[in-house]
Amino acid sequence: MQLIIDIGNSNVVIGIFEKEHWVHTWRLPTRREQEALLYYEMRLTNRMLEADLTPQLVSQVVISSVVPDLNETFISLSVQLFGQEALLVGPAIYPKIALQIERPDEIGTDLLANALAAKDLHQCNAIVVDFGTALTFTTVTKEGRILGVSIAPGLKTAINALYSSTAQLPEVPLELPVSAVGKNTVHAIQSGVLIGYVGLVKHMISSIREEVGQDYKAIATGGLSAILHPLKEVFEIINPFLTLDGLRIMGDYVRNSED
Repeated sequence: MQLIIDIGNSNVVIGIFEKEHWVHTWRLPTRREQEALLYYEMRLTNRMLEADLTPQLVSQVVISSVVPDLNETFISLSVQLFGQEALLVGPAIYPKIALQIERPDEIGTDLLANALAAKDLHQCNAIVVDFGTALTFTTVTKEGRILGVSIAPGLKTAINALYSSTAQLPEVPLELPVSAVGKNTVHAIQSGVLIGYVGLVKHMISSIREEVGQDYKAIATGGLSAILHPLKEVFEIINPFLTLDGLRIMGDYVRNSED
């Protein structure tokens, strides 16, 4: 049984993979304070107890992080709870995985995981659109060559920027409005950001395909991928667990290389 930890800027996503299925996934807020180790240890322990899982069942822990301050926290967590050293995804393991990466130090491990999952699971030329704290577009060939990445502020990031940077605008829920013409302040922001992002995503996918080829399939992932309903027809594949899939595949590559 693999335990996969994806540490993002807004959330930490934890998945339990067994018998070709994600049997449990948990999402916790990203916390950087001194008590973070205790916080995550308690919550992960409680969730495993609720799921009737014992630490001895975990054969491998894989960690991806875009928050370096939390790396040691989760490495220590793996030792304390599971009695084993976690595999921290980084440049040291890249030669062991089936990806061609031109600038390995400049690309996030979550984006690499997305690219690897697109290659190994879906076996196609792909544009992976990840709706997270950042909105990212990772273009990868079916052979595993990463052609490049495009990055824009994520939906929640854009909404929060308006809320935190202006005195009179309210905090706005991430809900797609029925009209593009806002009738009040909340609807105006929802229209400008959410409907605007529908156009952004469509245009980015179209522009990338003009450069690399029309056969590149659009794959959606990320916690906010279900919010923009009009984009469902744009994506050939919607896989909310794509990043977790890529990380556990990385774990398989590393484990197989050591056998």
